[in-house]
Amino acid sequence: MKDLLYISALACLLGLSACNEFLDKKQDIKMVVPQTIDDATHLLNDYGTMNMGYPIWGELGIDDYYITKEGRESSREDYRSAYIWADRPYTDAAQWQRPYKAVYYANQTMDVLSKVDPQQDRISFNRNLGAAHFFRAFAFQLLTEVHCPAYQTNTASVDIGIPLRLSPGVDDKSTRVTVQQTYEQILKDFKAAAQHLPVNESVRGRPSKAAAYAGLARAYLNTGDFNNAYRYADSCLQLRPELMDYNTLKAGDDLPVKQFNIEVLIPISSVSSGPMSGMNALIDSDLYSSYEVNDLRKGVFFKPNPNIVGTYLFKGGYNENSFELFMGITNSEVYLVKAEAACRIGKISEALSAVNTLRESRWNKDVLYPTITETDPERLLEIVLEERRKELVFRGRRWSDLKRLNQDDRFKKAISRTLGTEQYLLPAGDLRYAFRLSETLVRVGGIPQNKR
Repeated sequence: MKDLLYISALACLLGLSACNEFLDKKQDIKMVVPQTIDDATHLLNDYGTMNMGYPIWGELGIDDYYITKEGRESSREDYRSAYIWADRPYTDAAQWQRPYKAVYYANQTMDVLSKVDPQQDRISFNRNLGAAHFFRAFAFQLLTEVHCPAYQTNTASVDIGIPLRLSPGVDDKSTRVTVQQTYEQILKDFKAAAQHLPVNESVRGRPSKAAAYAGLARAYLNTGDFNNAYRYADSCLQLRPELMDYNTLKAGDDLPVKQFNIEVLIPISSVSSGPMSGMNALIDSDLYSSYEVNDLRKGVFFKPNPNIVGTYLFKGGYNENSFELFMGITNSEVYLVKAEAACRIGKISEALSAVNTLRESRWNKDVLYPTITETDPERLLEIVLEERRKELVFRGRRWSDLKRLNQDDRFKKAISRTLGTEQYLLPAGDLRYAFRLSETLVRVGGIPQNKR
């Protein structure tokens, strides 16, 4: 498609100021701009752009794994720095540009749809409009979780967010707005997505209404609005309550979890995971030992490391490969959002129901499931957060969770790394939780660097 070739030509510019060479050619390029509802469909069906290549910065620094000194030295320089939270300049801008390319496609889709008669094909029009809003919100939120400080009500109006690219124009200067403005736009987009998306979506890479509700639940959890987090998690699960029975999975397989299983609301994958790949990342021993004997996740998620006795590797990715992280949304995550939010707003029975429903689907069916009955809100919240870490391992959630939970004295945590004789520390609430921008963006695009 000419329109896809046109957009691909702009990929290197996303997030940066326009360059003179491109502007000189712009008149010719305008002749192949997509113009129809069918063109919009083709744009959003580009799985490689909309569903792949999302940033792994941040997740490289989580506490769920570690690597050997030799493993770190075999990684790319920027990955080596991210692993030890080294706050030094780096030049790789691709993990910023890739999500903004998806944003560009979304903006181009909205621009196309604003100029056509929706009555030509009302179903496709709404489906595309909803998907465009969803992908823009999703990309904005993931970038915010990586590059911005945790949302705090008393500082969100001054903390630096991300540039909000809301039109397909490449001449617009990228300006970082506040964290509050960023989340306002994320929520606005997810709500527009929920309004237009269908309940049932047959194309696996496309979002449905349940996925938009899940996006809202995730965003409200990040902002500490637990009433709305509960509301939208519940709305999602009313549409998509299905969970895999882990008893039906073959734990001995190299990759037991299938890519497009019934729990996946939207499949999204990262760039190459580097040191977090299934061959390199050694699972944190405390995390591994936290799984009970009859918790089937232990065998589905992990396997013994043949090279280092007593250590374990990860094999339970939801995108069915060992070289990229699953970064999408599953309804298993939404059960945990519902459980946490319910616990925090005093809906104890709902919290218990959600966390037990999830856990029981992961339990050995030949052994009586030990129902969680804890009614003390403080203790139950601890249990739910423990379950969240165990369920969502290597699913792109831990960095964001560490960041937001560090705002609560009950759950803040300092992380340390040991490489040979060297030790590295990331204190709770450290400014490095807002991962620095590539120096390419700062220099060429004129985008302000994160505070240090």
